[in-house]
Amino acid sequence: MLEVSIISDRYNKLVGRRELRVVLSHGGRGTPSRKEVIEALKNLLKLPESQVILVKKLLTEYGMGRSTALIHVYDSLERAKMFEPTYILRRHGLVEEHAEAKG
Repeated sequence: MLEVSIISDRYNKLVGRRELRVVLSHGGRGTPSRKEVIEALKNLLKLPESQVILVKKLLTEYGMGRSTALIHVYDSLERAKMFEPTYILRRHGLVEEHAEAKG
């Protein structure tokens, strides 16, 4: 079972996002996936489907069964696409991969 504790929570009005720093307790298991973290946060914060949750950084402490994560919760997908780098959006499946040209 993944336990989530919020360390800090602030709303960035300029960007239109909520910035969270959380601690995840996952004793006896490996580092949780981004999808598991997103689902746990959706359940904890009771967010509407229109908001976009992005796991910006996920750091696990060796041998502790505890991870620290930096989470950005955007009001809309358009705001997320304006401010987040493309590689972060690709990790969460919000932007399609481009076929690389070989040559």
